[in-house]
Amino acid sequence: MSDTPTLTPQALAAWLADGDEIALIDVREEGLYGAGHPLLAVNLPYSRLETAVDARVPHRATRIVLIGDEPPVAPEPTGTLAARRLAALGYANVHVLAGGAPAWQAAGHPLLPSIHVPSKAFAEVVEHAYHTPATSAEELQALRARGEDVVVLDGRTAEEFARYHVPGAVSCPNAELVLRFADLVPSPKTRVVVSCAGRTRGIIGAQALINAGVPNPVSALAGGTQGWKLAGLAVEQGAGAPGVPASEAGLALGRRRARDVARRYGVPRIDAATLTAWREDTGRTTYVFDVRSPQEYAHGHLPGVVGVPGGQLVQTLDRWAAVRGARIVLVDELGARADITAHWLLQLGWEVAVLDEPGIEQAFTEAFTAGGPAGGPDDAQRRDPAPDLPAAVPLAEAADLLRCGAAAVSVAGSADFARVRATGAVWTNRSRLALLPEPIRQAPVLLVFGPAGQAHRLAALDLRERHPGQTVLPVDGTPDDWRAAGLLLDTTPAPVPQTDRIDFLFWLHDRHTGNADASRAYLAWEGELPAAIGAPEQAGFRIQAAA
Repeated sequence: MSDTPTLTPQALAAWLADGDEIALIDVREEGLYGAGHPLLAVNLPYSRLETAVDARVPHRATRIVLIGDEPPVAPEPTGTLAARRLAALGYANVHVLAGGAPAWQAAGHPLLPSIHVPSKAFAEVVEHAYHTPATSAEELQALRARGEDVVVLDGRTAEEFARYHVPGAVSCPNAELVLRFADLVPSPKTRVVVSCAGRTRGIIGAQALINAGVPNPVSALAGGTQGWKLAGLAVEQGAGAPGVPASEAGLALGRRRARDVARRYGVPRIDAATLTAWREDTGRTTYVFDVRSPQEYAHGHLPGVVGVPGGQLVQTLDRWAAVRGARIVLVDELGARADITAHWLLQLGWEVAVLDEPGIEQAFTEAFTAGGPAGGPDDAQRRDPAPDLPAAVPLAEAADLLRCGAAAVSVAGSADFARVRATGAVWTNRSRLALLPEPIRQAPVLLVFGPAGQAHRLAALDLRERHPGQTVLPVDGTPDDWRAAGLLLDTTPAPVPQTDRIDFLFWLHDRHTGNADASRAYLAWEGELPAAIGAPEQAGFRIQAAA
């Protein structure tokens, strides 16, 4: 019997509304989370819990409420499993939602599909509040056919743009739009259409330009690339034409426009001393994000600051900040990306400030930490998630053990497992270890393969505790590493049954790969989000359309 305290849905609703810090964490795998979850729940799957929780919930006294699988959906309550692991890491204020997501729904609260739903709902509420103009694919095509002066700016990441985009579009991630606009669109008469893959980033990008007061007519491409394809039009692939070089005059104008937005929307500015005090305050959570481009972040950044381009931070905030009621500080030596991002985060309902320290531009060239992975904290800032994680077995030894009859499991993603795996390996997930077949559980030696990272070591940790008489050994590396070490690999397609693929979100998953019905359903779902979430205040939104 678990001694982790439980919380009723009614008590959770009160906690979410009381204004104090709280992290509502859904520890189900993404496929289950994405099929339906409470609006304000962030997804941190049990399969990688200890490796991700520290960055998302840095203070051990933070109130945490876990949502997990409950029997009979799962063999054991994953919320309880996760609570035990968090307690081992020192988290002292952890509760489990009694009855999980079904109980939340039974209490009259909606469960919403998809991921990053608060940000998507926010964009739809922005469109309603600001009356953001939209241009249909047919209208855009007609403008082009008539030779009108029109440009399409794609506000997604460069990687997404390269996969597919409206022909002739120019890649300019959302947070860069105001900063780069004067160089990308030199004529005030040019019509500007902002595109994404659906609705939300197009809306946010277009409205940012409107809020910044650019003189051009600006609209969002209705439905983005999905709407474009539904109109029977083809998308393009590749990086596109080289971007227009930034000019000093253009950047200066972009910075002035962005600073004006920040002033009108009341974005606070803090100095380095204040930031230091906030980061040392154990009574509050403070997230610090570098909202420049991944390339700039990789070239050099302030130590301990997480790199997330501003447009992606607005679109995927729940991926980075799990503690509601926390403070957010944005860093950008040019200021514009931070200013535009901050004015959206304020309206999303967060306490946000921009670091405005004299000499910050010099600091970005002299005092920054070089390297480090974009989109994540510096290695030096990561705490060891579980000091007692099992050590990996040398690859040559793993190959010998397999040849001698050792059993093998893989906790890689189900799609990766289907493509390649150690010969004889069985697929599983850390939250489903109790369902492993008897021969695996009884094998004297069990090798645990997995993806890059620590997921296989976390699974091995659980397996050692479950089967103390079994020798459980995690195996590091990639399939190429395994092959080079002499491990026998099986590349015969071996799809995991759909009912078992709890790590994969099947909900409208093929909307970008030719399923027109899925695209229509997804775009309709996005448009209905304001009604689905109820009053914007329930989500914490504070829209300032009159600013």
